[in-house]
Amino acid sequence: MQDPTFPWIWLAWILLFIVTFAIIEGIAIARGKTTLSRFTVVTTTAFPPLIFLLGIVAGGLAVHFWWHWCPAGIPGQGG
Repeated sequence: MQDPTFPWIWLAWILLFIVTFAIIEGIAIARGKTTLSRFTVVTTTAFPPLIFLLGIVAGGLAVHFWWHWCPAGIPGQGG
């Protein structure tokens, strides 16, 4: 049986990620330093295959999470 409080750990982690991103990005903007967007442009200019590697990672995660997704109520799908 799953612990019903466990999903809160993932939610807290996602929120922490968002908050830390906002803090780092805000500091970069306020001080005129490198933002994530600028970092991405500079990095992919220096190493163009990076954009495709990031796409592979994002696509791989999407397939991992939703490949077998089946909404309830579709006839013949067992949902």
